[in-house]
Amino acid sequence: MRCCIRTLMKKTHRRFLRRLKKHSGQSLVEYSLILALIAVVAIMVLKGLGKKVNNTLSSVNANLP
Repeated sequence: MRCCIRTLMKKTHRRFLRRLKKHSGQSLVEYSLILALIAVVAIMVLKGLGKKVNNTLSSVNANLP
């Protein structure tokens, strides 16, 4: 049983490494661009929500006795 699992793990590891070597440069650039885009969108959303939340909390604070 252990031999089968080890053999399967070795084969899977070799396949993964072959696939990684084939596409590593292109994939890295694509993932970097996607990550940068997500970061920009997240910053813009947080800036917009931050102003709204600040205004809401300010009005609540002003209406407190």
